[in-house]
Amino acid sequence: MITGKNYIGNQLSAKGSKTYKTFNPQLNIENDSTYTEATSEEIDEAVALASEAFKVYRTISGKQKAEFLNTIADEILALDDALIKTYCSETGLPEGRAKGERGRTVGQLRMFANLIEEGSWVEATIDTALPNREPMPRSDIRKMLVPLGPIVVFGASNFPLAYSTAGGDTAAALASGCPVIVKSHPMHSGTGELVASAIVKAAEKTNMPNGVFSNINSSGIAVGTQLVKHSGVKAVGFTGSIKGGRALYNLAAQREEPIPVFAEMGSINPVVVLPEALKNRSGSLAKTYAGSITLGTGQFCTNPGLLLGLKSEGLSNFIENLSNEIINIEPSCMLHPNIIGAYENKKQKAISQSSLTVTADYDSEVQTNYARQAIATVEGKTFMENQTLHQEVFGPYSIVVQCENKGQLEAIISNLDGQLTGTLIADNNEASNYSKVISALQNRVGRIIYNGVPTGVEVCPSMVHGGPYPSSTDSRFTAVGIHSIKRWVRPFSYQDWPNDLLPIELKNENPLGVSRLVNKKQTSDKL
Repeated sequence: MITGKNYIGNQLSAKGSKTYKTFNPQLNIENDSTYTEATSEEIDEAVALASEAFKVYRTISGKQKAEFLNTIADEILALDDALIKTYCSETGLPEGRAKGERGRTVGQLRMFANLIEEGSWVEATIDTALPNREPMPRSDIRKMLVPLGPIVVFGASNFPLAYSTAGGDTAAALASGCPVIVKSHPMHSGTGELVASAIVKAAEKTNMPNGVFSNINSSGIAVGTQLVKHSGVKAVGFTGSIKGGRALYNLAAQREEPIPVFAEMGSINPVVVLPEALKNRSGSLAKTYAGSITLGTGQFCTNPGLLLGLKSEGLSNFIENLSNEIINIEPSCMLHPNIIGAYENKKQKAISQSSLTVTADYDSEVQTNYARQAIATVEGKTFMENQTLHQEVFGPYSIVVQCENKGQLEAIISNLDGQLTGTLIADNNEASNYSKVISALQNRVGRIIYNGVPTGVEVCPSMVHGGPYPSSTDSRFTAVGIHSIKRWVRPFSYQDWPNDLLPIELKNENPLGVSRLVNKKQTSDKL
């Protein structure tokens, strides 16, 4: 049941007077439920509870935290059709997408549960004492990863489940031992409240401390600003626009105690299509990329917004084929009137640039809030000189850049902003002739794909979902997979501590049987 209230720890609260509603973009009407924005008092209460909860939660065993995460997953599944229907009514996305994203959310929670129950993720490292070492003896020094403290997670507009209330950021932070305060996205507050209720139920069932999780409503930027500036908050997770992510990053840096902001922001995900591949597979590549560009109405952070190739008959054929294919795809609904409004404005700004040719622009009638897909093309020199063409157009739009030669192709890639992904499309033995292009691409992205599409992010240990700024604020970390837990921890050393006072992961007996680096050797043995 949706109440429209905030979860301040385990308690529902609605002390404020500012209210708002979510919007159904398919029906083009407001949804029924009314949500109350959190007050400053409620924000302070949530942070205070999280700070107190941290004192206990940080000491809870991996096995107990794993039970908590698995119970969250169970409670989310127990929401059943109520969650799916609310999700669809707030996003315009189809039921299949809702169920798929729910599955990913549950899968992430169980993945982290398995990780922390096993325990080796803390990277226990031990250098035992060398009292007789000359000329100086060595102390006994032991290191492991420890949680930072209360984390604020901002829900993402385009992934109401997998990147929001119980999404990857929240799952990783809870797994690390950090309490979480979610700043719910105003476009899907109902979905957020339902998931929050599942987390609270799981916390109560598994005896987690009150305040280990809170869910805060807001309709604008004021609540998020206050949360990031609050002295009790120790890190921030964000998925969204460059403008939003950079604003939070600046706020966090200006605090008396600066804190990290792990923001995954804009990306146009360059795709390099080499000549032989274009010559031999123009038609099939065009069909594949028309589908990728329009997938989810282009509302993926890995949408291929930039295609690069060398001038040739093959590239000309590809542009023609891509334009024909994309026009044959039925338009679909975007997440919100504000999002389609931003898409149309940015698309219009892009295609109105001089020396750019629009090769496809869906011009038939569409339903309200449905996006018209478009393809444009431009010369390499023009693209290099016009930074407007480098900006992300969030939606079903892509630009094909026609490069004069390998040198220009390499130069264009080298001068791109940081990106989440880069893709190389090549035929057999073709890539070896483009080593400099590949090297330039690797230097600008977090993940490079060979003969595929960038849309689709597998949740696995090898995945990197991040990249050089502005695709993310710290390219050393991923926002997806088990290693995303490292954003919410810091290394901590114990020197000459008695064995009985050490954390269980660092004790001589190694009772958990975790893998540890002991005197430069990886082992699960006891000392």
